[in-house]
Amino acid sequence: MSDIRRKRLAGLLVGYSTNVQPGEWVGILGNVDALPILRDIYEAVIDAGAHPSLLVDDDYMHRYLLRHASDEQIAWIDPLMQRYVDEADVYIRATAQTNTRSMTSIDAARLQQYRAAQAPILQTRLRRSATNDFRWVGTLYPSQASAQEAKMSFEEYEDFVYGACFCDREDPAAEWRKLSAVQQEKVDYLAGKENIKLSGPHIDLELSVVGRHFLNADGTRNMPSGEIYTGPVEDSVNGWVRFSYPAIVSGRAVSGIELKFEAGKVVDASAEQNEDLLHAQLNTDEGARYIGEFAIGTNFGIDKFTGSILYDEKIGGTVHMAIGMGYPETGSQNVSAVHWDMICDMRVDSEIRVDGELFYKDGNFVV
Repeated sequence: MSDIRRKRLAGLLVGYSTNVQPGEWVGILGNVDALPILRDIYEAVIDAGAHPSLLVDDDYMHRYLLRHASDEQIAWIDPLMQRYVDEADVYIRATAQTNTRSMTSIDAARLQQYRAAQAPILQTRLRRSATNDFRWVGTLYPSQASAQEAKMSFEEYEDFVYGACFCDREDPAAEWRKLSAVQQEKVDYLAGKENIKLSGPHIDLELSVVGRHFLNADGTRNMPSGEIYTGPVEDSVNGWVRFSYPAIVSGRAVSGIELKFEAGKVVDASAEQNEDLLHAQLNTDEGARYIGEFAIGTNFGIDKFTGSILYDEKIGGTVHMAIGMGYPETGSQNVSAVHWDMICDMRVDSEIRVDGELFYKDGNFVV
């Protein structure tokens, strides 16, 4: 049965998030379980007068590759994908999780070997998107597995997802424009600032944003969105942080992560669960031990942990940091095969000061 909210989401991705124009080359990427919304996106791209390429993958085949492929096969880069990221105009990805722990038994080193081999694809995509040559957006299509991970019934989870995207409203794009305006006020305030200090029961961290730019994440990259973010000066991060929620990578959850930074670099790292994966990520390459992204979540419609970073990093009252690859458009110079987000709750006895002035307290902006 067709859901008008799903149609709205597809239209939002094509018309608002990526602003698809007639004649453009649009990649529609996803897995077989997201087929209903992939069809809706395909229709919306056709209706916009653009040229869609459908690129579908499958979790089973990906696991088979990781378990059985030779090192040469792991290192191979699909020339069709390479040409696509080199030349296409738009990247729209919609996936549905069928098993949130599907990669649990895959060796962490093997995962990182594959991630490192595919790094040129990610780097090309980020480089081109920084100059707006390659517009992109990603979303998650509701599934039973995601609902179970979020500890909701499927119907409750559908309502949560479509509500977080404003697709329960008649004009979702108008709602995103309103949120964009609010966030832009904070971005404008932060322009030209130099020092950020975060303190609270889970964090005591200082970083520099000299010469860096905060950007307004308003649904034109991720859907849902709701954050302001930058890339800190690479060697400026000092202090420690204990992340409040599990960080998930390739279907494996790493919980109780605590990191200590000196001159920007992670010099000590521990986790209560799956610590081997944490260290595998950090040891991927030199850039994986530095922060590529610092962000403040602003979507107060997302108020609970769901196990999906797409939603969780936007939780109003939290900050998140990503080790590894930074976004060049922020001024970040950090390069890595890794981009792994971790979330810290700032809603109790916590504050952010910008150049010494109180900017944010207990999960809310005060400026």
